[in-house]
Amino acid sequence: MHGTAAWDYSEKPLLVFWETTKACKLACRHCRAEAIEKPLPGELSTEEGLDLIDQVAEFGAPYPILVFTGGDLLMRNDIWQLLEHSSSRGIRTAVAPSVTPLLTPETLDRFLDVGVKAISISLDSALPEIHDSIRGIPGVWKKTVEILREAVVRGMRVQVNTVVMRDTVEYLPETLKLILDLGVRVWEVFYFIPTGRGAYSLDLTPQEYEDVSHFLYDASRYGVLVRTTEGPMFRRVVVERRRAEREGKPVEAGPLYRRLMEKAVKLLGEPGGEARAHTTGTRDGKGIVFVAYNGSVYPSGFLPVPVGNVRTAKLKDIYRGSSILRGLRDSSILKGRCRVCEYRDLCGGSRARAYAYTGDPFAEDPACIYRPSASW
Repeated sequence: MHGTAAWDYSEKPLLVFWETTKACKLACRHCRAEAIEKPLPGELSTEEGLDLIDQVAEFGAPYPILVFTGGDLLMRNDIWQLLEHSSSRGIRTAVAPSVTPLLTPETLDRFLDVGVKAISISLDSALPEIHDSIRGIPGVWKKTVEILREAVVRGMRVQVNTVVMRDTVEYLPETLKLILDLGVRVWEVFYFIPTGRGAYSLDLTPQEYEDVSHFLYDASRYGVLVRTTEGPMFRRVVVERRRAEREGKPVEAGPLYRRLMEKAVKLLGEPGGEARAHTTGTRDGKGIVFVAYNGSVYPSGFLPVPVGNVRTAKLKDIYRGSSILRGLRDSSILKGRCRVCEYRDLCGGSRARAYAYTGDPFAEDPACIYRPSASW
């Protein structure tokens, strides 16, 4: 949903996520928002929402991408007014709706009518029973596939979001094949963070995350652009793989990688294209900011450390002035291995995962297997 052009992350974010509401009709086991059926008191009003959009525009052109998310943004009665206002300001506007009865082909048409051309949809597994189990509603997989197909047909910029966790990891090749079969060409893979409803038992080991990163590099050679959320070590793996390819060295990865690639080759043949792996050096608070349903601002939706509120301060001033956000953008004050790592600017570790496991957003990322060289 976004490009790779140079961007001064100290001045403005590349992505602003707005949790328009907590309300949602799904009950996903790993839900960051801990969504509920009805809106919570304190939700930004229509007027406050319009003002927030204007605050995004105050960063100046080129504007950050504004992603309307939730909960489910379609649970807001004023969503069309808000989306139209965002598009009219010239802001690149994207939506991340939940797949419920509210999301129909007609809804997609209306998105296009108000100037929204980019959409992200969650598809956690090619296996219906796994996806439906995670989402908490029988039949949602079938509806998800139908909506993805309809969005592609309409020429929308479609991104599939997949959470990698214990339930889904072994079926990543099947998910890749389904994405390609549907004509989707952007795959955002979320490395699990134990927050919200997410349980620690769903998390992977560092070696498994390393293997997933290697698999995703190869997956990107099948013609899909691969990005990761809360998996910044993927960027290091991309650099290492490209170097290894230049030097003619074999892949150094574990048994999970070998299982996933064996399955992928059976399903899709050998990967033959150029790797399309995204390596923009954003992380929580660095190029990314999250505005909650009540106006509270966070480094991301997965890092529950408040840094201000748009009801009492401008988003521009919060992003540029918050000591926490400035710290998160300064890789020299990270701790542990992340501080001394030669990839600290490109990667910098998942700040949300560090916080989830240690209570310190500046701690080293416990999911990363890499050991920086002693000479660094």
